Amino acid sequence: MAALSLKRQLLLVSLLMLLIPLAGVQFALELDTILRQQAQQQLQQQANRLALLAGDELLAQPPLAADTFAVYTAAQNSTLLLDGYADDWPGYDSPEPFPPPAQAPLSALQPWQQLPEAAPQPGALYWQASHSDKALYLLIRIPGQPPQLFNPGAPQQAHHRLLLQLFSGANELRVNPRNQAWLLRPSAPGQLPARSGANWTKTDPGVNAFWQPVANGWQLELALPRPAVGSRIALALYGGEGVAAESPPLAQIPAATLVRRNADLEQTLASWLDSGQQLRVMEESGWVIARQQRTVITKPATTTGIEPSTARINQADENASWLQQVGQNLLKALVKANQPDSLLVNEQLWRQLPVNLPAPALMRHSNGSLWLSAQAPVFGGRTLVLEQSLDQLLNISGAALGTVLARSFLIIIGLVVVLLGYASWLSWRISRLAKWVTQCVDADGRMDAQVPLQAKSGIGNDELGQLQQRFNRLVSSLHGYNQYLESFSQRLSHELKTPLAVVRSSLDNLTHCTDEAERQNYLTRAQSAVARLSGILRSMSEAARLEQSLEAEHKEVFDVAEVLTQVTAAYQALDPHHVIVYQGPEQGSQVLGSPELLVQLLDKLVDNARDFTSGGQRIELDLRRVDQGWQLSVFNQGSRLPAGADIFSAFVSHRVGQFNTSEHHLGQGLLIAQLIANYHQTCLEADNQSRNGLDGVAFRLVIPGAESGADINSTTP
Repeated sequence: MAALSLKRQLLLVSLLMLLIPLAGVQFALELDTILRQQAQQQLQQQANRLALLAGDELLAQPPLAADTFAVYTAAQNSTLLLDGYADDWPGYDSPEPFPPPAQAPLSALQPWQQLPEAAPQPGALYWQASHSDKALYLLIRIPGQPPQLFNPGAPQQAHHRLLLQLFSGANELRVNPRNQAWLLRPSAPGQLPARSGANWTKTDPGVNAFWQPVANGWQLELALPRPAVGSRIALALYGGEGVAAESPPLAQIPAATLVRRNADLEQTLASWLDSGQQLRVMEESGWVIARQQRTVITKPATTTGIEPSTARINQADENASWLQQVGQNLLKALVKANQPDSLLVNEQLWRQLPVNLPAPALMRHSNGSLWLSAQAPVFGGRTLVLEQSLDQLLNISGAALGTVLARSFLIIIGLVVVLLGYASWLSWRISRLAKWVTQCVDADGRMDAQVPLQAKSGIGNDELGQLQQRFNRLVSSLHGYNQYLESFSQRLSHELKTPLAVVRSSLDNLTHCTDEAERQNYLTRAQSAVARLSGILRSMSEAARLEQSLEAEHKEVFDVAEVLTQVTAAYQALDPHHVIVYQGPEQGSQVLGSPELLVQLLDKLVDNARDFTSGGQRIELDLRRVDQGWQLSVFNQGSRLPAGADIFSAFVSHRVGQFNTSEHHLGQGLLIAQLIANYHQTCLEADNQSRNGLDGVAFRLVIPGAESGADINSTTP
């Protein structure tokens, strides 16, 4: 699999930021749930208040028991033309079949009423009822054969007749309350008189009635003065000869209570509804006696008096509105899909049993809209159902979701652009660093001095800038090491050339020499040269052997002052040509390390000092207390170090004026001393100093101090 570039890696990482809009969507959906729960609580509180108000308004109206037979009269908003035809009645063009099935739900689309649990039959009666401010309208259909007509000239002949009775309401306040009855006898199609009084001889002008034949039967349309609340109505169909009371009815509507919506209650409750709310007040039997709704009022946009610039802006908004509308519909559908399961309710029904409406619940109307529902009991066993449209809440949640998604995607796009730009910048820096590192090696495989460094800045000092600086130090070290390797052969050749020449010349002279004394002299010179060669080889391997021995060396606690006192006396005894002294405490300077290695370090430093100190001059060993431990220094009077000299490398000797030339010098001593100093977790330093008016060079190192009770078997770190 091909390796991914830094840009592609950051691009894949940036895809994780898609979790931001997902989290935003989850937050918006949770916010919608919280808002819905809060709206449900507020709706329930409002329903309780409206139920108390409705109970006060309905104190004078007797409740309708659940088993009471009733005729529901719908509100008539338009004027009916009384002609016996039903084309101006609700449900005329309804696709529902006629006659309706038993227990068919009553609504404006199916307004035909019938006796409870009555199967369709030729002798059954079906009716519609409505009312206006002054009149009660009835549309009665009798299926079957056309009626037997009444002959005024022969009233005793068999004919069909309808007996309509109206009973006063129980709460009606009248001085002489009375019941009313009318006899309707169809003759020719059209208007027919409503007879009342004794022997049905009086025509009542307040009742208008018309009848017309229809398919599979005939129907009667009539209007009479609107009765009081709580009145009851009865209707009976008779046939054959005689008057109504002489034979049993063919079909009848027993005394049924007239139920209609209470306009005063609706007007009272309307002012307490908020935008997007609707309510229903139902009797215990389920009849709706109050229905009110307040829709969301939106102000139509007008262009009167709009400036041209504003008009252009509005035009641009209209051009973009379809896209916004699509987005809003998608978001609204997402929020709508997050809603809990809803209960399908036909809000247009005239009768709804409250037991079928759980509260609180989420309702879905016949048009697919969602409503929050709350119920509250009303005085008299009635129920108030208050519903709040979820459209406004869905709009708020959809707008919040749209805002979250829009801002999230803007943030993601911005972050992706920034990350890609940052990745490009990092790739450029890495590519430039790789190019520079490649350029450090020429065609011959030689290392250049250093990697070009960019100017230091806040950006250049980051991890990549530090890596570039480390590359610079690494290349510089490799460059120095290469130079050392290149000069090593020359130095080694220089060191070996003289003893080899001595050996060669001594051997050549031995072949031509006959004098025994001269031959012994040449042999001595050859042996001395061989010894020098052995010393060179021994010095070359000494540093490597020391590094290996340091790995197995154990540290212990010892008194460095005692060591310095003893070795100083030994150095002075072995070298009477120099003044070697010690300055510092005689005891009480505990350190952690190896006394044998420290003595070896002092041997190298003192030997180096003797090489560059003339006879009779001073070599000082000094020990003093510092914060980090004990500072040990070796000062020699004599030549000084050149500026910038690296004296701790192998085969290096920078100081001029070397006085002790009796032994060969390969520059390995200070390298070994530095290794021993590193073992003691310190660094050996050298600089030019002046002490007591004497110029020279001082080597110093700081050995960490240790308590007298420290573990003497602690290993090297």
